[in-house]
Amino acid sequence: MIPLYDTTRTRIFPLVNLGLIVLNALAFFGELRMTPSELRSFIFTWGLIPADLLTDPGGMWKTIFSSMFLHGGWFHLISNMWVLYIFGDNVEAGLGKLRYLIFYLLSGVAAALLQAYLLPTSSAPMIGASGAIAGVLGAYLILFPGSRIASLVPILFILTIVEVPALIFLIFWFITQLYSGLFMMQGGSASGIAWWAHIGGFVFGMLMVSFFARKRASLRARV
Repeated sequence: MIPLYDTTRTRIFPLVNLGLIVLNALAFFGELRMTPSELRSFIFTWGLIPADLLTDPGGMWKTIFSSMFLHGGWFHLISNMWVLYIFGDNVEAGLGKLRYLIFYLLSGVAAALLQAYLLPTSSAPMIGASGAIAGVLGAYLILFPGSRIASLVPILFILTIVEVPALIFLIFWFITQLYSGLFMMQGGSASGIAWWAHIGGFVFGMLMVSFFARKRASLRARV
């Protein structure tokens, strides 16, 4: 299922969410200006390498944050930013701007730490905003379970636009991430995707959003 838009509209301008999208885009355009050797060195310096983080957490902690704003290609960037654009505005409305920014960054931290904990010897750099965005998805599930997600769904090999309940859409997404993560841990082929970062971010978002969320009356006024 490919999400196109959600049916829940907000009454606020999603300044922080759009700012995060712009920052990710600017970081990627910076990557495009590098030569292949420069880019490789840059990614290995500022991407999160689990083995390095666990060996020297005091020196490598900053890569937890820098890695959230780096991407490995156009598809990686666009797919992440599109999902953030669809879901992030509502979560920002539910949390407030500053709390949403803190929540987003902490979701990325939780995602990175779970991935590093489960793959402590990995020397492959982790990059991408998907762990933090997974936290946004977990928060959306709790705050807006009754929303509907207009999605492209293959029906008899034809892509059709269907409004899928957010509860079903997000639980289905989580199950696919969990299945892929377990498959990889059991010796399945590596895909280069940090499945456990997605899982960690999503679970963090579900569990912690209530500590960041506005009161229900205020939330209804903003959505």
